[in-house]
Amino acid sequence: MNRPLLRDLYAVLAAALLVTAAALVGQHIQHSRHTLFVKWPPLLAAWDPHVGPGTPAALVVAAAGVTYGPVLAARLPWRALLATAWATATAWITSLALIDGWQRGIAGRLTARHEYLRVIDRFDDIPATLRDFTHHILVESPDNWPAHVAGHPPAAPLTFVLLDRMGLRGGGWAGVWCIVVGATACVAVLVAVRALAGESLARRAAPFLVLSPAAVWMGASADAYFAAVGAWAVALLALAVSGRSLWWAAGAGLLFGLTCYLSYGLTLLALIGAVVLLLGRRRVRERPVLLAALVAGLAVAPMAFTLAGFDWWEAYHLLVRRYYQGVGGIRPYGYWVWANLACTVLITGLATPPALRRAGAVLVRRHTEPPAHVRLALLVSAALLALLVADLSGMSKAETERIWLPFAVWLLPACAFLTGPRAWLAAQAVLALLLNHLLLTGW
Repeated sequence: MNRPLLRDLYAVLAAALLVTAAALVGQHIQHSRHTLFVKWPPLLAAWDPHVGPGTPAALVVAAAGVTYGPVLAARLPWRALLATAWATATAWITSLALIDGWQRGIAGRLTARHEYLRVIDRFDDIPATLRDFTHHILVESPDNWPAHVAGHPPAAPLTFVLLDRMGLRGGGWAGVWCIVVGATACVAVLVAVRALAGESLARRAAPFLVLSPAAVWMGASADAYFAAVGAWAVALLALAVSGRSLWWAAGAGLLFGLTCYLSYGLTLLALIGAVVLLLGRRRVRERPVLLAALVAGLAVAPMAFTLAGFDWWEAYHLLVRRYYQGVGGIRPYGYWVWANLACTVLITGLATPPALRRAGAVLVRRHTEPPAHVRLALLVSAALLALLVADLSGMSKAETERIWLPFAVWLLPACAFLTGPRAWLAAQAVLALLLNHLLLTGW
């Protein structure tokens, strides 16, 4: 066995031990102190071995992805590859969700008591609701918002209000929206990787972006939708700094601004955006108007919501108070600060730890590595840094299997550095299938 592969296996072993430790220590804490508020730590899930209508399709998609994914990724024309990646990701997410059935897996997720669809009727007068939004964040507030509505800026619930106004009512349409839009995140990441690090690495990463264990939590979760918006913001910025139209920069700014009003934590995507600007600094110096277009686009969402009467900073400070009023104030930081990383292993799969190890090695040897490899390693490292900052903040204690989806999708391109892709892809698919068949996930 060659030395790089042996080191990869050591990374897998370390990741598996981390997950095992998080499960064992978490079970002890939950049974003795009851402070984790999850039944199957580190995940919000319950042990429930089962099969469902999505099982046959999930097995077929997994087998086809492992068998043909690397070959198709290498041979398909670029646009056909993007379309195939989106279609396959949609099928993978949907089939995994349907293992729990239509109602439990898709239609019922966004209609739970803490979810966005519970407040549709409170947005009859949208401007008035936005002006009054912060008055219902705290637990003691009259008619306080459900947990997810209180925990996010109003663009999140407003999305589902607008779907309802368009006639796409109910949890089924909301779930399909999150799956279909969320599946485009892999396309956006591929576009960004190609623009910044070349087509070869993007093609090698494509099967891992499609056949990811993160798909377990992308159907149907609003965080999948958030992940897609954030991914397209980065992708458009990558296109802008690689020599495309100024409109890409303006579009990137618009989406970056929107992400801040979908989730407070998505402000950390600025770290990934900063690395994209760093990688495209030559283009930015040549055309400083790119930055002007980016800033102009970035200002749109904050101006619109502020003029409508919503104060982002006030809402964020109230959210922090609301967070510590609930289970967030009880869940122990000392456990979750490392158990969250075990969740990340389960989101991104056992192929990602060795892939990140290889990305780190590329940065250490950056003077002798191909420039494209260094650029990809920097992009992945920015996502890892954003995730670690979110972890250390103390505002992400548990449930990070869905909350960190917008960052996790940017770790997966590191799998382009792996050799023997079929074996690693098989490990990814098997993990996703086991998670969805053995556990009843909360999201």
